[in-house]
Amino acid sequence: MSTKDLPSGAARMADVARAAGVSAITVSRALRLPDRVAPGTRARIEAAVQALGYVPNLVAGALKSQRSHIVVAIVPTLVSAIFAETVEGLTATLREHGYQLLIADSGYAPETEESLVRAFLGRRPDAIVLTGIHHTAGARAQVRAAGIPVVETWELADAPIDMNVGFSNRDAGRRLTEALLARGYRRIAFAGVDPAIEMRSRRREEGYRAAMRAARLTPCLHRLDAGERGLTMRSGARAAAALLAARPRIEAVMFANDFPAFGAMAECARRGVAVPAGLAIAGFGDFEVAREAHPALTTIRVPGREMGRRAGAMILDRLAGRPVASRVDLGFEVVLRDSA
Repeated sequence: MSTKDLPSGAARMADVARAAGVSAITVSRALRLPDRVAPGTRARIEAAVQALGYVPNLVAGALKSQRSHIVVAIVPTLVSAIFAETVEGLTATLREHGYQLLIADSGYAPETEESLVRAFLGRRPDAIVLTGIHHTAGARAQVRAAGIPVVETWELADAPIDMNVGFSNRDAGRRLTEALLARGYRRIAFAGVDPAIEMRSRRREEGYRAAMRAARLTPCLHRLDAGERGLTMRSGARAAAALLAARPRIEAVMFANDFPAFGAMAECARRGVAVPAGLAIAGFGDFEVAREAHPALTTIRVPGREMGRRAGAMILDRLAGRPVASRVDLGFEVVLRDSA
């Protein structure tokens, strides 16, 4: 195809079909559901689309089919990789079936999440994925009124808005504390975010408290800096400095996330404090930083990518009218390494 053969003005689907030697229906199918079109045909259509500079009219398609083929996901932050694996799993699953993901971060603020829900619902997505199970009354009312599939992730709900896939943060906090107790530590601290502003950290703290009480030991709590809800390496470094100065001396500290745990390890290295001999450190999440740290970080492995994949599958099943479980517990794994 030469440029002189291209039609003038904005390209239409009919122009793409003519250039590729197929019907307009085949072009539409290739753009929406590429896996359902033969590779050779798809390649010709893609070449024509690129040559013509064709941009599909998604609004018109949505009006005809009552489907936008857009799914919205709202996560607490995009600054770090905490929720990246979940987003990757969700994106991969949806993309296979012609759906696109729109993503935004709430900055851990429920009011911001509510405003994002309102803004996105005005664009008529086919489904929405929320992080956590704690939302404002306004956000709950809006997603229920929208009548679209809703999946809550990263926690387990007794009564989900619609569908729920996650794990018990409380059980994870308890199990990690029990693992540290089994290794002989007794003066164990928990470094987490203010419970009033970050519920997942609160649930992990509740599990820690329960395990310490069961062992007839006194909990020791440290509040991380408020910035990014304390989930930064800098906040972990500051926590380590404070805990190393505490009396009686803390033997081990559990962090609500791997990133401040890594920051604490770095602070110990700067001070010449051996880990775990001088201070044992554990995190939460089993992110890449945990596996690459030296010593490697004891932590909780969270099924982040599978959570996203399962959330996407639940949405697709609901949209197709197939039966879907309302609540899926993916569990977690205690990963014992050299840091504790």
